[in-house]
Amino acid sequence: MARTPMPLLRMLLTAVTVLASGAASAGTCAWPDWDTFKQATMSPDGRVIDHSSPQQITVSEGQAYALFFALVANDRKTFDRVLNWTQNNLAQGDLTAHLPAWIWGQHEAGSTSAEAKGKTPAGWGVLDTNSASDADLWIAYTLIEAGRLWHERSYTALGTVLARTILAKETETLPGLGRTVLPGPVGFRPQEGAWRLNPSYVPLQVMQRLATALPEQSEWTAIRDSSIKVVTDTAPHGFSPDWVIYRRDKGFGPDEPSKAESAYNAIRVYLWAGTMAADAPSRGAALDAFRPLAEFVQAHGFPPERVDTQTGVAGANAGNAGFSAAVAPYLAALGRNDLAQAQEQRVRSLTAKEPLGYYSSVLVLFGLGYLDGQYRFDASGAVIPAWTSTCPAAH
Repeated sequence: MARTPMPLLRMLLTAVTVLASGAASAGTCAWPDWDTFKQATMSPDGRVIDHSSPQQITVSEGQAYALFFALVANDRKTFDRVLNWTQNNLAQGDLTAHLPAWIWGQHEAGSTSAEAKGKTPAGWGVLDTNSASDADLWIAYTLIEAGRLWHERSYTALGTVLARTILAKETETLPGLGRTVLPGPVGFRPQEGAWRLNPSYVPLQVMQRLATALPEQSEWTAIRDSSIKVVTDTAPHGFSPDWVIYRRDKGFGPDEPSKAESAYNAIRVYLWAGTMAADAPSRGAALDAFRPLAEFVQAHGFPPERVDTQTGVAGANAGNAGFSAAVAPYLAALGRNDLAQAQEQRVRSLTAKEPLGYYSSVLVLFGLGYLDGQYRFDASGAVIPAWTSTCPAAH
C-alpha cells in the first residue's frame, strides 16, 4: 500500500483543521475604498482625523469604525494601531478602567508635524471627557468579533470588560421601556422622568450580537429588546429622528433641541437596517418602518438631507454621497436593486467630482463595502468578512 508523502500529509491535515474550525480564509481581499480612507484620514499612529474641523478633531466613533473596517479588511496591523491610539489617548491608557472620551483635538493653534512623527503635539488632547455610547458599543462589539475571527483572547477579554462598563455607565432602566442605552453617561436626562435617546446609536445587529456573545451579561437581552423599540417606534412618518425624547408614562416624543429632525445622525439607522441578515428576527420590522424613505428616493433620485419627522416633509437639499451610500443597502434589502444601484452610481459620480470627507467616507465604507460583498452579518449579529471565505469580484 502506497504511503502518502509526509509534506503532503501535513498539508492535508492542515487543510482539514482549517475547514473544521470554520476559518477557511481567502487572506486579504482588495478594498480600494479602505486604502483610500487610510491614506486620506488616518495618521501613521492610528488616529482618524476629521480634516474639515478647525481643531482637526478625532471622535471616538471614528476610531470605533476604523477598528471595524480593519477587521473586515483583515488588516491587523492597522487594527492594533487604532486600538492602541484609542486606548492611550482617549481612555487614559486603559480601556479596562475608562470609557474613551468622545472627542480629541487641538486646544490651540499649533503644528501637526509632531503627530506625523508619531508623537502627541503640544496643545492637543481630550476636548470633552464624556463618552459616546455608539462608539463604545462598536468598539466592544468589534473587539469581541476580532477575538473570534483572529483567535485572540486578549481582544475578547477587553471587549467583554468594555461591554460590562457600558452596562454600568451608559444604560438605565426606563419605565415602560426597560434597560436602554443612553447616548453617554452625562447630559441625556434633561429633566426628571425624561431621557434623550438616539436611534442611530443602537444598530440591532450589534445589540443582538452582544446579547448572544455575552450570556453572562444578561442585561444585553433586555437592551436588545428596548433597542428594537427605539429604532422602530420613533418614526411616525417613516423617517428616523436624529434624537428623540422618552418620557415616563408618555413614551416617545419629538426632541425640541434638534427640532425633531432627521439628518446626519439618522442616516445611519437606514444603513444598519439594510445590512441586517435576511433571517435576523427584527429585520422585517426595521425595514417596514422606513418605507417612506424608499418612496422618496424613488421619486427624487436621492435621499433628503433633512426631514421634519413630525410631518414627513423633506427639506430642499439632497443628501450627499455618504447619504446615498447609507441608503443603498436598505433599498437592496427591500428588493429594490435598481434604486440601490442608482444610489451607488450617484456615490461614485459625486466622489469623482469632490473628495469625500471623514463622515461620508465612513458611510461609503459601510454601505458600498456591504453591497460589494466585503462583509455581511449573520442572524446572531456576528460579522462575516469576505476574507474568511471568498473575496468579492473586483469592479
